[in-house]
Amino acid sequence: MVERIRSRFHTLRNQILIMFVAAMVIVLWFVGGITFHLMSTLLKNNAERQIEQTAVHANGRLEVLYQQIDSLSSQVATNMYVQQMLLKTRGGYSPSFKEKQDLMYIANSFQAYSNGIHSFELYTNDYERLFPLGEEDLDERINKTWIQNAERAKGQMVWIGRDPKAPGYFLALRQVRLMDRWFSPGGYLVIRINKDYFQFDDYFGDKKGYIILTDMNGMPMFSNYHGDLQQIAHQERSIIRSQRQEYLIVKKVSPLTGWTLTIITPVKFLTEGVSVLKNVLFLSGTIGFFIFLILSFSLSTMITQPIHRLTRAMQRGKNGEFTESPPISSSTVEIYQLNETYNALVGYIKHLIQVVYEKELVRSRAELKALQAQINPHFLFNTLDALYWSLVEKGEEELSQFVLNMSKLFRYTISTTNNDEWVTLQEEIDHIRRYMEIMKLRWGDRLFWNIVVPSYCLHVRIPKLLIQPLVENAVLHGIGNKKEQGSILITVVEDASRSELTVNVMDDGAGIDEETLKEIRQLLSQKQVVTLKGEGMALVNVNRRLQLYYGEDRNIVITSEQGKGTCVSFTIPKSGGIR
Repeated sequence: MVERIRSRFHTLRNQILIMFVAAMVIVLWFVGGITFHLMSTLLKNNAERQIEQTAVHANGRLEVLYQQIDSLSSQVATNMYVQQMLLKTRGGYSPSFKEKQDLMYIANSFQAYSNGIHSFELYTNDYERLFPLGEEDLDERINKTWIQNAERAKGQMVWIGRDPKAPGYFLALRQVRLMDRWFSPGGYLVIRINKDYFQFDDYFGDKKGYIILTDMNGMPMFSNYHGDLQQIAHQERSIIRSQRQEYLIVKKVSPLTGWTLTIITPVKFLTEGVSVLKNVLFLSGTIGFFIFLILSFSLSTMITQPIHRLTRAMQRGKNGEFTESPPISSSTVEIYQLNETYNALVGYIKHLIQVVYEKELVRSRAELKALQAQINPHFLFNTLDALYWSLVEKGEEELSQFVLNMSKLFRYTISTTNNDEWVTLQEEIDHIRRYMEIMKLRWGDRLFWNIVVPSYCLHVRIPKLLIQPLVENAVLHGIGNKKEQGSILITVVEDASRSELTVNVMDDGAGIDEETLKEIRQLLSQKQVVTLKGEGMALVNVNRRLQLYYGEDRNIVITSEQGKGTCVSFTIPKSGGIR
């Protein structure tokens, strides 16, 4: 019985089915968990943003109410009759009862525009009350510190807080400035504000939430929260636990008033949709699981049927001879049959790949050595050194310099350091300079040349003799075919964005006609060795070295116009190529 169950489990179809189902369970669990986490986070964030938006709106409402009080009190302070009466009191004038009544009438007319202002109180610059009638001076009415704050505010409204004489009201104070006396101090206006003016009972609707409004001194102006206000005052936006429930705290400080609006919301209202989301995800996952189970069974059957037919065909090919096979890591019967043939095929393919790879590697190295052998002429520079010293002893400075340059040129050409064919750009440029000095002796004033290479590029390493053959072609076939004076310009330009260098060899010689230029470009694309008029260094040889060292996408670019000159250029990476 156990063997029968084990053999059924070892079939490919059952193993595929089990793996598909296991993978599906893992995927559903993983995706469901991530989806639940992301969606619940999204719901919470949306709820938090809504609360923050509520705080912003509430702050905006507060600022509007504050600005309304500020505007009305400013209109009272700048009223012409009020200004004239305060100006008179500065000269010692004492207003009559009727004048005080007129002042009160003016203040009451502005007070009617806002249900938040309970009353105005006007005082002279000497703190004497003008209205409402009474003997209490300003410094007896409020603390002297607030009077000093109003003086420093220079006419701006200063918020005091709760009325010490009547806790059901708030007080604000502003100094009245006389416009006809260059805004000098003329008196004081006390604004008495209804406490119920700043109410937020309608901001949460049916949901349980709390709002705390404190002024810039931390004194509460409105609160429907019955917990510990001191604990809330020292909390930033975070989660607190109070009365066996978690609350989210959101604070907004008004830049206009300096008041702090704190909104306290139960966390459970932020996650109302999470439980619904959990049920929806569970139901969707269950339905998806059964659908995938049916599809997995169908798919595993479709996959294994061809394998069964292939297995029977392979068994018939063995003429019915069943032999023991070596053990493999997989215990599946069908995979065992395929594995024997597949391993042999893979082994043979690997063998072929290794043979082809080694042949290609040997061929590439041989081709590279052959290309280097074409460029590296073997001369005996020791004889030239001896000739140089002989000429120096005879005082032949020009000839000795010529021989010295020749000796250094040949030494550079055939010598290598640790079998390294790479040199710095500085060494290649020095080699070109020596070559041009030698050519200068031959061409005289007919040859003018210049090399422009940024100093920060001279350390870049390049294959030896990568630029000099192009310069040689420019001298022999550009300037050599021109009767008058000619010039050669060698430049190296950096492309910092791509970390590449572009080498340009330009001459103003005879140029190349269109037909010859087309033929050269065609030969370059075919990777054949070609020289201009049978002289100079092979252009395609240099082009092939570019491709071997820097990749097949690197090529020499030739532009020429007959009678105007030729430009040969190529681009290489600063980081180097294949060594």
